[in-house]
Amino acid sequence: MSTAPRRVAVTGLGVICALGHDVPSFWNALCAGRSGIGRIETVDTTNVRIQNGAEVRDFDPAQHFEGAQVDLLDRFAQFALVAAREAVRDSGIEFTPELRQRTAVVTGSSVGGQNSQDSQFWAVYHNNSPRVHPLTIPRIMPNAGASHISMEFGISGPAFTISTACASSNHALGQAFAMVRSGAAELAIAGGSETPFSFGFLKAWEAMRVVAPDTCRPFSRDRRGLILGEGGAMLVLEPLERAQARGATVHAEIVGFGMSADAGHITTPSTEGPARAMAGALEDAQISAEAVGYINAHGTGTTNNDCTETRAIRQVFGAHADRLAVSSTKSMHGHALGGASALEAVATVLALRNAVLPPTANFTTPDPECDLDVVPNQSRAAEVEYALSNAFAFGGLNAVVAFRRAE
Repeated sequence: MSTAPRRVAVTGLGVICALGHDVPSFWNALCAGRSGIGRIETVDTTNVRIQNGAEVRDFDPAQHFEGAQVDLLDRFAQFALVAAREAVRDSGIEFTPELRQRTAVVTGSSVGGQNSQDSQFWAVYHNNSPRVHPLTIPRIMPNAGASHISMEFGISGPAFTISTACASSNHALGQAFAMVRSGAAELAIAGGSETPFSFGFLKAWEAMRVVAPDTCRPFSRDRRGLILGEGGAMLVLEPLERAQARGATVHAEIVGFGMSADAGHITTPSTEGPARAMAGALEDAQISAEAVGYINAHGTGTTNNDCTETRAIRQVFGAHADRLAVSSTKSMHGHALGGASALEAVATVLALRNAVLPPTANFTTPDPECDLDVVPNQSRAAEVEYALSNAFAFGGLNAVVAFRRAE
């Protein structure tokens, strides 16, 4: 095991979400400022006030899995596996028996197999069925994505799932980064997935009264709430020296990770907690606030979150906040809860690699309480060396990942 901290490269990316079924589709939609938000089709919303969401359209599990495997996989685990396959292909990694033992799988999911849980509980409570599907538990469990990824590639190193609401995937990335940097793992597949579209879960979000009736408008004065989304994203992490030695494409580096707890309200965000997480990521990366050129914001589009995040950014970055570009890609791929920060991590890596900043879509009127450069509606060419990706969750749990453009 290595004693000196190692630089950690991102060499593989995989995505499936409302913007597309792979990384190129995802990136093209982000650059175009094209929203994936539309009428919910996978759930009968006749008796639900929530009508719009960012669903993965035209997804046929039979194109990706054999019949018996489909029976084992809830939709959220399917997305985790599809994204992992793309990320591993992209990395060009060749697994040896030794590497399989030294590889970690760390995933994030807030609610696990909601579709399976809802359908089987409906059968019990509504249809008075005396039994449920025998595979209900392995389909529901939030670690199903991590487990199936490990089985897919024969990975026998550490494999686990982190569930910290909307910060789940950033916490997963942070743990994977720490393991590779320290030498505890030689390679990691990390990210997250979520599929929140079930009748019962939509009713629960309806009761929260934080979901917009139309679309997601982060940082706009007339914003009316978040829009739920679904999808999965995975990143392959490995030591930079190893990646260079094998001639891999290095998309970016992860250079720092910060996390904190508000220790305050269960749903109302604070300024101090997010600020500490951002400052922690900068300290861990050993960079100044002035070195950062872009932040992929948590940016949910709720009244409280956006102005609180703005205050936190200003607290950490001071006068430099006026020179920062800060955009919310949730305006396009929706809020995928535990999988959201995995999607946003990939968006941040692509922004650094391609020197293009994705916009905050659906933006209308500036809010004086959100007085940042939010890259409204149109992507922007910009070469940025360092970027942050923010995730601030219910429960007051905050996780921030710092990325560096590849040399």
